[in-house]
Amino acid sequence: MMKTYRLWILAISLLGICTHLTAQDYNSLDADGNFTQANRNKADSINKGKKDIPRGLKVWTVDDRFGDITPAEADTASYMFMNTIFTEGLHGEFNTTGNVGAPRLNRIFVDRTTSSEDFIFNEHQDYFIVNPANFHFTNTYSPLTNLSLNTCGNRTNGEDHFKALFAINAGKRLGVGFKFDYIYGRGYYSDNSSALFNYTTWASYLGDRYQAHLLVSTNHQKQAENGGIINDNLITHPEQFRDTYTEAEIPTMLTQNWNRNDNQHVFLTHRYSLGFRRQVPMTEEEIKAKKFAMESQKENDALKAKEEARKKAEKDGGEFDEEEYERQLEFERKNAEMVDKTAAADTTWTKSEYVPVTSFIHTLKLENNRRIYQSYYTPEDYYANKYATISRFSGDSIYDKTNSYILKNTFAIALLEGFNKWAKAGLKGFITHDLRHYVLPDTATATSTHNEHTIYVGGQISKTQGNLLHYNGTAEFGVLGENKGEVMVDGSADLNFRLLGDTIQLAADGFFHYVNAPYYYCHFHSRHFWWDKELDMTTHTRLQGRFTLQRTRTQLRVAYDNLSNYVYFGNSYLVNDEYERLHNAAFARQSSANISLLTASLSQDLRFGPLNLNLMLTYQNCSHKDIIPLPALNAYANLFLRFKIAHVLDCDLGADVRYFTEYEAPDYVPGIAQYAVQENAEKVKIGNYPFVNVYANFFLKHARFFVMMSHVNSPADGGNYFLTPHYPTNTRVLRFGVAWNFFN
Repeated sequence: MMKTYRLWILAISLLGICTHLTAQDYNSLDADGNFTQANRNKADSINKGKKDIPRGLKVWTVDDRFGDITPAEADTASYMFMNTIFTEGLHGEFNTTGNVGAPRLNRIFVDRTTSSEDFIFNEHQDYFIVNPANFHFTNTYSPLTNLSLNTCGNRTNGEDHFKALFAINAGKRLGVGFKFDYIYGRGYYSDNSSALFNYTTWASYLGDRYQAHLLVSTNHQKQAENGGIINDNLITHPEQFRDTYTEAEIPTMLTQNWNRNDNQHVFLTHRYSLGFRRQVPMTEEEIKAKKFAMESQKENDALKAKEEARKKAEKDGGEFDEEEYERQLEFERKNAEMVDKTAAADTTWTKSEYVPVTSFIHTLKLENNRRIYQSYYTPEDYYANKYATISRFSGDSIYDKTNSYILKNTFAIALLEGFNKWAKAGLKGFITHDLRHYVLPDTATATSTHNEHTIYVGGQISKTQGNLLHYNGTAEFGVLGENKGEVMVDGSADLNFRLLGDTIQLAADGFFHYVNAPYYYCHFHSRHFWWDKELDMTTHTRLQGRFTLQRTRTQLRVAYDNLSNYVYFGNSYLVNDEYERLHNAAFARQSSANISLLTASLSQDLRFGPLNLNLMLTYQNCSHKDIIPLPALNAYANLFLRFKIAHVLDCDLGADVRYFTEYEAPDYVPGIAQYAVQENAEKVKIGNYPFVNVYANFFLKHARFFVMMSHVNSPADGGNYFLTPHYPTNTRVLRFGVAWNFFN
């Protein structure tokens, strides 16, 4: 109760402070590096002459192979801000083990992202790890800072997510910044806590001939593992029990078990370009910045001239007449303004632009990983198998450890698009060297190491300029080394045109991947899980199309996947009379079946005055549901009122619901930190249960904050509110979040 009271006091205080600060002007910057530009029409009252202070900024992403820059859109609106706390995703599309910071798995197969690297233990917490391809690099005229906090619960069971981000420029070419990200979920259920730390720093240099982007991050991920609750009936049918249990009192399978991941990432891409110069018009933002610099220079010159006039008067033995000097200066200023206005009417603001024709590119990616599974207590007969491995503990305690590092260097030559009217597309050729090193426990006294070297060659053709048509095609082939024979072909295209007053986009993308199975599917050694397999190369083909109507805010997506020699994990166990799951076993599997998967999704946003309704529906049909279990239908709906309070405070007041049909969802296996297909004769089903949240989102200039009651429909008489078998979600929880942007 005191926690709730403090949150409400904080929200009211924040509202008052934000109202007081509406006269100030701030850039908006969220903790993921997304910016929006502040109002630049404010006057500077420090000096007599009023001038517009430029507060513009640019944000972009880079291609993680070639370093190509793609401008990014600023997005700091309050819409969906309340859902950023959820590990389940903005639209509730992920299965999780219940706590913030927990491992997760997307129920929509085409949206699953698998790392291009082989350290699979990071995949289910990839939302926390900084991906170079998605990171927003910055270039800003003024320092920018963001602090954000999402919180709920108390010291015993609460969940907190804190972020701090700072970005600054040293001149117009060099931008630097850092981000600190901390998730601490104590957990409403016992032995389910999480603690995730991330520190990221970045720098970018954008010269005419030389460009470079550097991104360095380090992560520590600690996840307590409880193996799920013992008896699901405590959630689904609590009326069967004489006693009433709180969430923390519900018995779980494991205690004193943890997964720990530590990883460091270095990404560097840089290029040197040959080309020529030409004159091009300045943008409005550049003109304002240029005028600001010119006015600042004039003021500095005027101050120097005034000081020199004062010193001259003192040297000549006279008295400096400041009023007369100011009158003369004002007269000269007015004459200069008249001349400037006359000249401005006939002046076209231009700049000299360097046009690159050919670029020489180098990209380096270094990833260092360590995973430890640690246990001080394991129930008797919990595991089906036991192997002799090297460990720092004796007895039944577990200390499974594996290490990996990956070093990848890519060298490319690019003939760039658009340097003249005949260069309608860009061409690239590249060669990549990939080094991978793995360490696994082998016996009770030794470890085994494995190294892989692969040389890849490939090329790309792309068209990114213009508004009508864009396309991109990349082919990569393993020619030497461990992964010789691999083929990866990716392509995408979009066509944009006007029809009946609306903008229509037709987009398509797809790929063909013929690759080796990831290393840990072939080899894994630990105290209770062990396999060494010779797996066949896998084939995955996808074709996907999108149809978008901008005016009606409608998008239809259809995708078809075909997979052969698909690799996955399987899990089995026995259940005793006390509902304990014993003799647990998990293995890497490979299916010889030809698997087909059809996905169709519809996204529709509707608005009726202040009333808004957002709908997302996804249908999936897999030919082999025993290998890739998926719900037939995923649905998300968000109904809210959007209005202003006192003409300055934006407010979204509403409720959202997420739902999926019943299916045999994958189990989560703590010992390998993976989701695995159920292989028992009797399988557990989850789904067919709606999760409803009610919320109020607020946005005022440079601050966003929300108040939410999540899972408001949590039933007192039981319900199937699981997102992973045996892992129930939290019941009704009051949540609060704030993101505050500062401009200096």
